[in-house]
Amino acid sequence: MVRLNADLIWKSPHFFNAIKERELDLRSNKIAVIENLGATEDQFDTIDLSDNEIVKLENFPFMNRLGTLLINNNRITRINPNLGEFLPKMHTLVLTNNRLTTLAEIDPLASLPKLQYLSLLDNTVTKQPDYRLYVIHKLKHLRLLDFKKVKQQERIAAAQKFYSKEAEEEAKKVAAKAYTPVKVAQDTTKEQGPKVVAPTPAQIMAIKAAIVNSQTLDEVARLEKALSTGQIPAEFAIPKPDTNMAEASEETDKMETDCQDQEKNGADEQKQDEESIPTPIQETNVAQDLKE
Repeated sequence: MVRLNADLIWKSPHFFNAIKERELDLRSNKIAVIENLGATEDQFDTIDLSDNEIVKLENFPFMNRLGTLLINNNRITRINPNLGEFLPKMHTLVLTNNRLTTLAEIDPLASLPKLQYLSLLDNTVTKQPDYRLYVIHKLKHLRLLDFKKVKQQERIAAAQKFYSKEAEEEAKKVAAKAYTPVKVAQDTTKEQGPKVVAPTPAQIMAIKAAIVNSQTLDEVARLEKALSTGQIPAEFAIPKPDTNMAEASEETDKMETDCQDQEKNGADEQKQDEESIPTPIQETNVAQDLKE
C-alpha cells in the first residue's frame, strides 16, 4: 500500500483535460486511505483516484474548487455523512465498481448540494428494489444517474413512493431483507440427486447439427445453453429401457430357450427310436436263429 502524501501529489501527472479543466491523476497507486489532499492547495477541478484500494470516502479538506471526483474501481463501503461540507461545488461523482450494498450507505450523498451526475454501476446497491427511484428522491438536483437521464416522470414517481420518512425506512428494510445473503446448511444425511450425465460425442454432434439447422434464435440459444451446461435436451436423450419391455424380452428369451430344449429332446428321442428299429441284416440273423 502507498500513502497519499504531499510528495506523491507533487510527482503525479496534472494537466488540462478534454473539457479544459485542471486534473490531478492519482490512478493505480494502491492508495488505501484518502489523506493529505490539502497539499493540492485546491488547485484542481478534477481528481482521479480510480484503480486504488480506498475503503472510505472521507478525510477531504475544504475544497471549494473541486467539481469532479473519479473514484471507480476501489473498495468503498462507507461515505462520510458530512461530505458536502467539504466539497460544496462537487457536481460529478463516479463510484463505479465499488462495494456499496444498501440504500442507507448512499444516504450521505444527499449532503452534496450541487451533485448532478452520479454513477453507482457495478455496486450491489443497484440491485436493491426501487434503487433508482430512491436515489432520485434523495438527490434532488440529479440530472444523470448511471449514465441515464433522470426523467420528470421518475421524479414524480419517486416523490409518490417516498412521501415520508416512514416510507424511506420501510424501503430500506424491504431492500435489506430482500438481499440479505442466507447460508443454508447442507444436510449430509439427505440423498443426493441424480448425477448429471454428460452428453456423448454422438449427442454433441447431433446437437451441433440441430443448431445449424435451427429456424429461430430461441432454438439456437436453447441448444447452445444445453451444450455449455452439459445438459442433454429431451429430444437427444437416449431413452431408458421400459420395464415391461425388458420383462417381455426376458420372457421371449425364455420361450426361445424352451423351444430349443424341446427340439433337442425331440431329436434325441427320434434318434433313440431309429436305433431301436432292426435293420434288414438284423432281421435275417433273427430268422436263422428261429430255424435252428
